[in-house]
Order: sequence, then structure tokens, then C-alpha cells
Amino acid sequence: MSAQNKIKRIGVPDIRARKGGEPLVCLTAYDAPMARLLDPHCDILLVGDSLGMVVHGLDSTIGVTLDMMILHGKAVMRAAKQALVVIDLPFGTYEESPEQAFASASRVLAETGAQAVKIESGTYAADTIRFLTERGVPVMGHVGLRPQAALNEGGFKAKGRDDMERTRVFNEAREADAAGAFAIVIEGVAEGLAREITEAVKAPTIGIGASAACDGQILVTPDMLGLFDWTPKFVRRYAQLSGVVEEAVAAYAADVRSRAFPADAETYSFKPKNG
Repeated sequence: MSAQNKIKRIGVPDIRARKGGEPLVCLTAYDAPMARLLDPHCDILLVGDSLGMVVHGLDSTIGVTLDMMILHGKAVMRAAKQALVVIDLPFGTYEESPEQAFASASRVLAETGAQAVKIESGTYAADTIRFLTERGVPVMGHVGLRPQAALNEGGFKAKGRDDMERTRVFNEAREADAAGAFAIVIEGVAEGLAREITEAVKAPTIGIGASAACDGQILVTPDMLGLFDWTPKFVRRYAQLSGVVEEAVAAYAADVRSRAFPADAETYSFKPKNG
């Protein structure tokens, strides 16, 4: 591909500039084939620690390691040519100190080539975001429902349902914004709170279960494609691929058992050379 025709990758400044403009389109990606399909349509691809549950079959994201995130991040970066690629820092790799977070983030960016990392909020978040951004690491924040805190908070429950919790989520978003987050994911909150946060922060907000009031939306791709029997309330299924896969596998199994596959079209034959 010539330099003139080379696809320009979306960068962090491009995402910042979308505040209040055309909504940002974001999806999760965990492997090269899917990233290749998603890339032309998305502004951001998130290599989320949700891969622990939707790819590796874990009960939560707690068991995800930095090595796992790097492995999947490399695969996505090989296929994604235009979307901004963000990689989650998994549980236990950034909460202890800003220095720990920088060691994890710098390794992720260096080994994958991705452009940014995402961390979930908490009392530590603002200091950590500031420490990272001052050292050249772009950071996406994450407030509201925090999957990495599910064990401590009694599961995956919507947030901001009482005044104290609402104030905490709002303040965490304001602090992440002031610390330099280039975008903030808002998960599992009511529309009113999502709207208040979106209007109060300079960074674009990306909703997941947080209404159309946000500056963009993200979904877990396997949920959106209908690969699982159950999905959260906030997911809209744009396909029902589980049924398509089951039908295809059943047809393949039937053809193998009846010896209809492989047929002549899928079989090599010996062709001797003349002379």
C-alpha cells in the first residue's frame, strides 16, 4: 500500500475532539479475525478484561492476567488498522500504586503497540491517571458499575441509586476528567446521572447501560452478536449467531457421519506429470 493510500489510525486527540459531536462507536475485540471485521466501523476497539468471561469462561474478570491482556492485545493490533485500540489493565496490576500502574501500562503499550489503557475508578484513580498521563500514557477512565469490584459490591449491580452513591460516581468522573483521562466509560447508571456527568466533564463519555445521553456507546461484541443465551438489560442483540453456529456445526456433523464430507470438491487427486 502506498503512503498516500495508507489508512490513518484514529488517535487520542481525535477522540477528545468528538466531545459533543458525532457519537463515538466502540466495541470490544479479543482476536484478529473479529477485530478485522469491526475495525472499519468503530472509532475505538477495547480489548476488555471481559475476555476472561466471554473467551476464557471465567466467572468474573478477577482471574485475568496482564499476560492474557497482552496476548489478546497483540492479536487485535495485528488486524485493526484505523480504530484507536485501548487495553484494560486487569485487577491487581494498577491499584497498589501509581508506580505499579505505570509499570503495567508501559509494558502493555510497548508489547502490543496499542494507543491507550483503561482503568476502573476508585479512591486511587485520579492520582493514578495523573501519574500515567504526565508520563505519556493515555488513560481511559471507567466509573459506575465496576466489574473488577463485583466481589466487594455484591455482584454486577447498577450504580447511583441513592444520593451517596450517585455523588460518589459523579465525583469519580469529575476527578478522572481533571486528572487527564481522554475519555470516560460510564457503566450501569440511570440516564439522569449519565447526562449530568457528560455535561460536567470535558472528556467524551462512553456509555454501556448508561443511556444515549453519553458521547458514545460501547457493548461487549459477543453479547451484541447473540453468542450467549443471556445478556444484560442494556444490550441490544443485532444478530443471533449462536443459532447460526449451532446449525452449521450440526450440518457438518451430519455430513461427516454420512461420509458426504469431504466430497470430490474437497479432495486432492493424484495428477502424474507428463513425460
